[in-house]
Amino acid sequence: MLKVPNRQKNASAASTKAVILVGGPSRGTRFRPLSLDVPKPLFDVAGHPIIWHCLRAVAKIPGIREVVLVGYYDEAVFRDFIKDSAKELPQIRIVYLREYQALGTAGGLYHFRDAILKGGPERFFVLNADVCCSFPLNEMLQLFEEKDAEAVILGTRVSNDAATNFGCIVSDAHTKRVLHYVEKPESHISNLINCGVYLFSTETIFPSIRSAIKRRSDRPRLVSYPSSENLDASFFAERLEDGERNEVLRLEQDILSDLADSKQFFVHETKDFWRQIKTAGSAVPANALYLQKAFQSQSEELAAPSANIIPPVFIHPSADVDPTAKLGPNVSIGPRVTIGAGVRVKESIVLEDAEIKHDACVLYSIIGWNSRVGAWARVEGTPTPVNSHTTSIVKNGIKVQSITILGKDCGVGDEVRVQNCVCLPNKELKRDVANEVIM
Repeated sequence: MLKVPNRQKNASAASTKAVILVGGPSRGTRFRPLSLDVPKPLFDVAGHPIIWHCLRAVAKIPGIREVVLVGYYDEAVFRDFIKDSAKELPQIRIVYLREYQALGTAGGLYHFRDAILKGGPERFFVLNADVCCSFPLNEMLQLFEEKDAEAVILGTRVSNDAATNFGCIVSDAHTKRVLHYVEKPESHISNLINCGVYLFSTETIFPSIRSAIKRRSDRPRLVSYPSSENLDASFFAERLEDGERNEVLRLEQDILSDLADSKQFFVHETKDFWRQIKTAGSAVPANALYLQKAFQSQSEELAAPSANIIPPVFIHPSADVDPTAKLGPNVSIGPRVTIGAGVRVKESIVLEDAEIKHDACVLYSIIGWNSRVGAWARVEGTPTPVNSHTTSIVKNGIKVQSITILGKDCGVGDEVRVQNCVCLPNKELKRDVANEVIM
């Protein structure tokens, strides 16, 4: 039988844990070609792995002593990151729990419920690792306690056009109570969307997931939604004898709409920045947002502004940047990068061991590990609006990536221009290319 702790109102923050959902190798395919060499949660944005920004936010919550990473990458993938983070945040125990298969965001929580409930936490945060935001976790905790809530979700406003690409929340503006939740609705219901950050009461969320599993096992699940004329058995998910299929549950599709039926589900609306890191190109706007946040908090990690440094710019201490090169704004330079004289870099990420030769220009791009950009070459993407949640644009009727991405070990020849391209690893570009995926 599932044991859950009894809740005490206004309990100390010591009874709080955090879970970070990191996904697995079969996910993150949209992050290629970058995820071919590094798992998406460990990709460096603003000088640190994506997951590090989540972990730092959690570490600021007083009393949190344990963070659980849940995913289905091999255990070795996060070993070094956990070791380094343990030195930086000695007060927090970080553990990685590996799913035996992809269980979905809710299925993974339920599968490891005993580990999450160990120590008797009364509530726990759940963060999706591919979210870039300011993580107002303290404000969510405050709302949770004020309302004696069972769940709090982080929400933000987007344009009406973009809203249907996300989970949409209908809420009471006065009480902040969630009245209705629909994942990716077909028509407009609200422009308040799910940010992928939650705070759950342990005595509510696990029984909710368990009842969803029971409902799933009581009826076959529709894989797609055909018309009534051709409702064929093939549209139903095959049942597995051991019930494994029934445990594949997602918070967004299977749990949150039921929670909205309860009276104790609330939304904290953030006015600060937020975006998803889904495609490889979305790392560039996320890099800009995190760098701007670091600049506002006067982080000492950032390069000092000067005539050739337009803030915010992160330069790794081991990088070799010629003083005549002009960098910024929103540029991250990785370890052991070499940047020659007269180079211009703007709104870009340059990964470790890359080289940009003299007088080259890199704009709205990601330069992969150990890649080389020749002298007088030009590697550029196209800027997208600040409030846009997509990194693709339409050129000549064709949808292309707005950010140019060079994978690992790519070479761009001298005086070659590369525009709006995605280049897979180990390619040499000796002629001008535009709007292509180079295989």
